[in-house]
Amino acid sequence: MTDTARLTEDLTSAVAHDELAAFYQDLHRHPELSFKEHRTAAGLALRLRAAGFTVTEGIAGTGVVGVLHAGDGPVVWLRGDMDALPVREATGLPYASTVDGVMHACGHDLHVTWLAAAAEALAAGRDSWSGTLVVVGQTAEEAGGGAAMVADGLHERFPRADVLLGQHVTPGLAGFYPHTPGLIMSASNNVDVVVHGVGGHGSRPETTVDPVVTAAYIVTRLQTVVSRETAARDSAVLTVGEFHAGTKPNVIPAEARLAVNLRTQDAGVRDRILAAVRRIVEGECAAAGCPVPPEVTVRPGGYPLTVNDPALDAEIAAVHRELFGAETVLDLGPAMGSEDFSLLVPNGVPYDYWFVTSTPPEVWEAAPGEGLEEKFAAVPSNHSPLFAPDLSVLVPGVRTLVSAALTRLSV
Repeated sequence: MTDTARLTEDLTSAVAHDELAAFYQDLHRHPELSFKEHRTAAGLALRLRAAGFTVTEGIAGTGVVGVLHAGDGPVVWLRGDMDALPVREATGLPYASTVDGVMHACGHDLHVTWLAAAAEALAAGRDSWSGTLVVVGQTAEEAGGGAAMVADGLHERFPRADVLLGQHVTPGLAGFYPHTPGLIMSASNNVDVVVHGVGGHGSRPETTVDPVVTAAYIVTRLQTVVSRETAARDSAVLTVGEFHAGTKPNVIPAEARLAVNLRTQDAGVRDRILAAVRRIVEGECAAAGCPVPPEVTVRPGGYPLTVNDPALDAEIAAVHRELFGAETVLDLGPAMGSEDFSLLVPNGVPYDYWFVTSTPPEVWEAAPGEGLEEKFAAVPSNHSPLFAPDLSVLVPGVRTLVSAALTRLSV
């Protein structure tokens, strides 16, 4: 066993499952939306201070950074995101959300738990390594909070990273640690569409230009952009996630609003699809006789590609194999999901990002299908109201972070 794996086992031997479970379940009961994670941030800051970190709160509103110096050596950043989603929980768990319509459906409560415990374990063993550990509790991952923290001076106010490390809980039978060198997560862009019609009484549609019908045609036609305008070799996903129109059944509204989400893994593909979205929206509105051209607006920001440093990923994957078994580390290839993790990284700094599978064994076994892909598609995913990670992943998720940090801290 390497020194990194051996030291990881030593530093995490005192991590108590029951204490972690209590902290995690408390976070799960009290989810907070993007940029509103005040209670969550305070809980993380409290634990970091108790462990000996110098803590700064309020970065971009609710972001938290803890800094621990332990002699000369590399600067390692560990990141965990904190925000929940506007999803009504349907898990039936005894520690289900107590906030109506808000849920930790993406597992960021688990990320905070892992981050806090990893920071505590590394702090307790600071005599066994040297360097600087920077722990980042990121606000609003679901709303571009990484960019907001950078804009609030994240790179200038704290020691410059030599490496940035992070992980994400994911569906899949609990006990696996997917690693992908190079491209691992897709880019994401959101597009807002406003269709302008002519409103009127529901009994006299001939006097109107119905934006609901036009928007419905747009939604349907947009589904052909990937299936008929994008080469099979090019990965892309286009989703219409919002459709808002009308206030009463007997009133034809004057406008309809759509929000489109696009995931791509190539800038040229993204540009072609965005052009197709604009063309289809404008064409359908012209065909319907809309009195005013539609508004098609690509929201600023968006999430870039997440591209792991191959050498760094190989090193961290190797220590994870040592700790958990060679069969537990696998490469599932790039995901169509997106992250703002890479937005936190100063230019030129290598980073690595991996997954921790979390589906309870009984849920996995009961899922229909025989192969991995069939079962993976059948179990609750991130953003589902049924998403419920198995508590068996609490301590392993701490060990993955600790071991990753120790691959770069001077041991």
